[in-house]
Amino acid sequence: MKDGIIYWNVDPEIFTILDTFPIRYYSLFWVLGIGLGYFIVKKIYQKEKIPVEHLDQLAMYILIGAFLGMRLGHCFFYEPQYYLHNPLEIILPIKKVGESFEFIGFQGLASHGGVFGAIIGIVLYSRKTNTNFLWVLDRVAIGGAVTATFIRIGNLMNSEIYGKPTNGNWGFVFERDDLIPRHPTQIYEALSYFLIFGVLVLIYRLKKVENKNGILIGTLLILLFTARFVVEFFKENQVGFEDSMALNMGQILSIPFIILGLIIIYWRGKSST
Repeated sequence: MKDGIIYWNVDPEIFTILDTFPIRYYSLFWVLGIGLGYFIVKKIYQKEKIPVEHLDQLAMYILIGAFLGMRLGHCFFYEPQYYLHNPLEIILPIKKVGESFEFIGFQGLASHGGVFGAIIGIVLYSRKTNTNFLWVLDRVAIGGAVTATFIRIGNLMNSEIYGKPTNGNWGFVFERDDLIPRHPTQIYEALSYFLIFGVLVLIYRLKKVENKNGILIGTLLILLFTARFVVEFFKENQVGFEDSMALNMGQILSIPFIILGLIIIYWRGKSST
């Protein structure tokens, strides 16, 4: 650190297995986020005397739905032309280089698509187990906020989705790309999501959700995507076509989730009066 500037040059790869398969910080923080989120929801299940076996099944639905949603969301929201011409790269962690393929992992995951995919997974789980859909969403919302926090830390370790120049003598210099002090938007989002986690825990502990299924997920959608919408003003656009847009893709995709959260809060608040 020098004169309010942090020089960031972390190698995204921790180590490589057999000189072929890299283990990255991003993957590590993904696993940590999912693990901690699962642990938190498990504690809630135990507190409410719900069999943990039900949670294990739910976790599989969410993980598969979220991953598919994040991957498809990135491919079709941000780079549709490329992936329509290279459909194999949508589902496999490879990239065509000349006449051969190179293992690169899944580079490109959209959080908006992940939320949508996770919700679809919960819908399918709720139908199969005859469980109240909103009740499940409320419990998952608490753990989900923690998972989102860790994913953004992973983005920081990757030196990706960083912010615009601060135009001052402070900020993060992501040396892998340039020497310009920038807004560390990954940290902005991570801190925002952790604070949202605290708000959700407080609401849950104050028993504000009794007989009001949907309050927690509604609150999460409003706060998380409002935070995302605001932070996007400080973030560099991810793809070129966003430069000509008044709002970037991240902001446009956040608006429906904010509206959905408001509808849920209004509906559940009205139905409980």
